[in-house]
Amino acid sequence: MTDLVTLSIEDATTLSRDILRATGLSERQCEAVTRVIVRAQQDDCHSHGLYRLLGCVHSVATGRINKSAEPRVVDLAPSIVKVDADRGFSSLAYEHGIGPTLDKARVQGMAALAINNCHHFSALWPEVEPLARQGFAALALTPSHSWVAPAGGTRPVFGTNPIAFAWPRAEADPFVFDFATSATARGEIELHRRAGTDIAPGLAVDASGDATTDPAAALEGAMLTFGGHKGSALSAMVELLGGILIGDMLSLESKAADAGAGATPLHGELIVVFDPAVFLGGALKDNLHRAETLFGAILSQGARLPSQRRFEARRNALRNGMRIPRKLHAELLQLLPEPAFAG
Repeated sequence: MTDLVTLSIEDATTLSRDILRATGLSERQCEAVTRVIVRAQQDDCHSHGLYRLLGCVHSVATGRINKSAEPRVVDLAPSIVKVDADRGFSSLAYEHGIGPTLDKARVQGMAALAINNCHHFSALWPEVEPLARQGFAALALTPSHSWVAPAGGTRPVFGTNPIAFAWPRAEADPFVFDFATSATARGEIELHRRAGTDIAPGLAVDASGDATTDPAAALEGAMLTFGGHKGSALSAMVELLGGILIGDMLSLESKAADAGAGATPLHGELIVVFDPAVFLGGALKDNLHRAETLFGAILSQGARLPSQRRFEARRNALRNGMRIPRKLHAELLQLLPEPAFAG
């Protein structure tokens, strides 16, 4: 017996949906959350895939999640859409707001979607990559709980504060990157803790402010930003744009509001969409070709574009299914409702 279990995309989708339904979460939220989780798993991103169901279930159990959330869309300005997620998961609010946002971008050339009052748990590339496949460029960012110390500090101030970007390509997968401004994703540290393995040096400090490779000590202390002061500045930018600018919580405030419940962070998210067709008009085709010259110059010297590994993993998942740790699969099965007795 191997330590891995292989699931088809259909099996993973059913498993996620049934687990979420068992929490009492509304059907629309179950579907929206499942879509994001399965996309991450099929891209072999274990920290944001089926593993995230454990956190989603716990968050619902704390009572912090509005199980019947009804996102409210507000047409705020010619190029701004706001969605109040009603304390539900961010994925459903995104699905409500992105259509009107794209409509505005097609007219104005660019538009912003601000999501407020949402519980965010997911990777960001599932939000921006589909936009690039429709011909848009897009930028997304969001704070989280304060888990990350600023450069030169030892106490948490920032969230992991990811930034994602996508650019359209006519005859290839989009150019997409999605990374935390922390030196690693918090989910990666949690996976090391579960596996009983050390994290790499330079990712975190313990509660005393000393460098550590112990994932449990890192989770009790503070994560570090990537690139020192550069990552720290970008993380502060995410707090300002994804928190202050849209009238939502900073990571410090989200962590304080959680009050030790350990629920998925409650805060906001900002997505900015650009329509190259409006910016460039008749010069669109020529300029997109110039972008391909850039990508070609990168690839021709043996370098790779971000997300190439994900796209390859996705194609493999379609052919061969997705592999997850057997221990995680057992934990997920425990979250399913008991079958009804038919006696």
